[in-house]
Amino acid sequence: MMTKPPKSLLRKVGRAIADFDMIRAGDRILLGVSGGKDSLCLLQVLRHLQSYAPVRFELGVITVDPEVEGFEPARLKPFYDSIGLPYHYRRQPIMEQAKAQMDGDSFCSYCSRMKRGIMYSTCRQEGYNVLALAQHLDDLAESLLMSMFHGGQLRTMKAHYLNDAGDIRIIRPLVYCRETQTGAFSREASLPIVPDSCPACFSMPTQRDHMKQLLAREERSNRHLFANLLHAMRPLMDEAPTTEDAGNDLQFEPPA
Repeated sequence: MMTKPPKSLLRKVGRAIADFDMIRAGDRILLGVSGGKDSLCLLQVLRHLQSYAPVRFELGVITVDPEVEGFEPARLKPFYDSIGLPYHYRRQPIMEQAKAQMDGDSFCSYCSRMKRGIMYSTCRQEGYNVLALAQHLDDLAESLLMSMFHGGQLRTMKAHYLNDAGDIRIIRPLVYCRETQTGAFSREASLPIVPDSCPACFSMPTQRDHMKQLLAREERSNRHLFANLLHAMRPLMDEAPTTEDAGNDLQFEPPA
């Protein structure tokens, strides 16, 4: 059963979709769902958008199982079946491969690249032209700090871009949303969250976790922190895809 997301969440997603021209008529969107609160929240939002968006689009879901102990995504399948969504389940022993192949990289980075490759392959095999990911504003802010502190670069995640091969668009509709919003909605809607969806990442503190704590401390004394960070990151998030219909002005705001 689908629960209607709150208007505050829908408005932020709608504004991001319009600002970055994320969804176009006839798009076939594959949403990456780990089973965590953010991806399940985005699933509810996109399903709701299908009921009133000014363009028609199709939606499917993919879960990539890296075969790490403690990750049990099987409980998600009945949920997808209950809402009538095409579900693509892919398994690959990513952790075991990382032990043999990683060279000076973090497991999280290696796993992310491997999962992305699997999702791209599935998009091509199943005819999806858009891959949707569930990173939110907190993720972008953490990435910005990690890039500056550890890479000496002013970079963060893009809201909408083309993959290197130029055949799949990647969108992040939650880029204006806070993690507190996705968490509150997931609890309210009783979404079937898979706990500790990345056990390897939970097993030790990460750079991202350190940045999360740093931002939380700063926000306690500056309630405008994330609004200011969004304003600063906005040019870094924008990379107009080189497609014919880029720049359309269709609105995805929810009805009053």
